[in-house]
Amino acid sequence: MSNPFAAVAITKHGVEMARHLGASFPGTDVYYMTKFERGDEQEHGIQLFEGSVKLILPDLFKQYNGIILFISLGAVVRMIAPILVDKKVDPAVVVIDDRGEHVISVLSGHLGGANELTRHIAAVLDARAVITTASDVQGTIPVDMFGRELGWVVDSFDKATPVSAAVVNEEPVALIQETGERNWWRYDKPVPAHIKVYDSMAEASQEPFNAALIISDRLLEPEEEERFLSNGVLYRPKSLVLGMGCNRGTALEELEAGVLSTLQELRLSVKSVRNIATIDLKKDEEGLLALCAKYGWELVTYTPSELNTVRLPNPSDTVFKYTGAYGVSEPSALLSSGAGHWLLEKKKSGNMTLSIARVAYD
Repeated sequence: MSNPFAAVAITKHGVEMARHLGASFPGTDVYYMTKFERGDEQEHGIQLFEGSVKLILPDLFKQYNGIILFISLGAVVRMIAPILVDKKVDPAVVVIDDRGEHVISVLSGHLGGANELTRHIAAVLDARAVITTASDVQGTIPVDMFGRELGWVVDSFDKATPVSAAVVNEEPVALIQETGERNWWRYDKPVPAHIKVYDSMAEASQEPFNAALIISDRLLEPEEEERFLSNGVLYRPKSLVLGMGCNRGTALEELEAGVLSTLQELRLSVKSVRNIATIDLKKDEEGLLALCAKYGWELVTYTPSELNTVRLPNPSDTVFKYTGAYGVSEPSALLSSGAGHWLLEKKKSGNMTLSIARVAYD
């Protein structure tokens, strides 16, 4: 896939707009029928096709994140209906009328990004964005996209539909935020009155609610799951930093096993790990790099002098002898997270040392 979006036109006016969009909107491949060929298509990377657009849609669905169609809405609905799978995997579909007056978000508005794509295209074409998703229209929390731009991931999606209904129908909703970024509200108005924000589950339990939104890096206890996830959605912010040290050549498997078992012991979610932090001597350590690649984590490194700016309760002369730093896992965890203390000061296991800190949010 050379670009994330495909713009498809089947009329003379549609071709004009598709070409304009392809030239003005980054990441857009243009497709139109051969009968509108102008001779410069190869130069501009434009794809020509014969016959019905319905024949190329299945391949476009597989190749692109977003499909932009200069075709009537009714025709698009009939053509895409047989190839839809699930909103978690279907691409965004946006429809534009033949006069370029309306840009309509049709499919995968939230998870697929069609709503945001619609707004961007409307700005390029000087058209009106048409978005019908209830949370967008009302200006409230989009349950299936909440915190996505902050890097949060959904850990329990089963109740997303009834929880979304509770949010848009203005039923009592408990939003429990134990950690994570606090700037999640994106509108220039107060949070709706029916959404009550709490710092803990104990606090939220004091009042009735019909649905819950939980932002936490903890593994919930069974009674908490029963109380809050029976009609709730759990979000994992990237709030944990792993400070790590290891012997040269330590295998991925050993590092991974040590991390997973320790997180389990501390009742913390691996989905909330933001990055690994270590000394710069380990920036090429194959096991660490492989672990980061497997989980999509960044490897952040510090010089010995930077690590030595952190006061340690148990500085190690042995570590200093070999690295120039009095500690690796503990100071790197604090430096990377901005925290003032550890969730786990230091745990030695085999060839690795692990410290864990929670990111300090403003």
